[in-house]
Amino acid sequence: MNPREAAELLGHCAAFDNRKPSQGAAVAWAAALHDVPLDADAKAAVASYYTTAPKDPDGKLWILPHHVRTLRSKIRSQRLENFQYEPIGDESTAEYLARYRGQVQAIASGRVAPAAGRLALEGGPHPEFARGLEARGYTVGRDVPDSDEEALADAVRRAGPLGVECPQCQAAIGRPCKTPGGSRKQPMGKPRATPHSARLAAASGRPATDPAQRAREEERRREASRLALARMQAEEHIPDAEIVEPEGEAS
Repeated sequence: MNPREAAELLGHCAAFDNRKPSQGAAVAWAAALHDVPLDADAKAAVASYYTTAPKDPDGKLWILPHHVRTLRSKIRSQRLENFQYEPIGDESTAEYLARYRGQVQAIASGRVAPAAGRLALEGGPHPEFARGLEARGYTVGRDVPDSDEEALADAVRRAGPLGVECPQCQAAIGRPCKTPGGSRKQPMGKPRATPHSARLAAASGRPATDPAQRAREEERRREASRLALARMQAEEHIPDAEIVEPEGEAS
């Protein structure tokens, strides 16, 4: 951009901000935008700048050369968003570079319409790649969940005791079992370090025990604990052995 072109661009800016362009300003803008041509994209950058309200409602927008440079580059980059190089057969490296730069310039400038949409991947994986996945235990072509939540639930359902609802405390899938009772902080009870035996049985496919069986098992464990505690208390109260000297021996 030369001073004459910069003066024209400043006149375009004045239509938005009522500035008073001068010859000195035109020379300064030409120096700052020496590698930026005066084209439709440069003027579109000015219009784009003034379509955004200032951060300070009482402030005034005032475009500068670096705004023109940045917004013009953004406008041109948006046209290249879905760019796909179109090669020719048996082209050399020099031919490729020349054609690539020419296609990029044509689309970025707007002379050639950009691609209408993103290219979609078609077809399945290469048979050799698919066989490699299957050899590692992966299923090729299976349905993929639409969200992370569904994927997590699917993973939880596949293995481990957390993959089933607990029959004893009704902990949901993926949630740890809870201890009886609760508090204000944890109304449903504190999480257990290990799942309930009924949940372990359900996860492994073993038949679940009924409430009467669980009650008998808990009573058996309590009785075993009581007997063990009684033995410990009895051992603590064993009297010391008395030393009895044989008759007739003098002390």
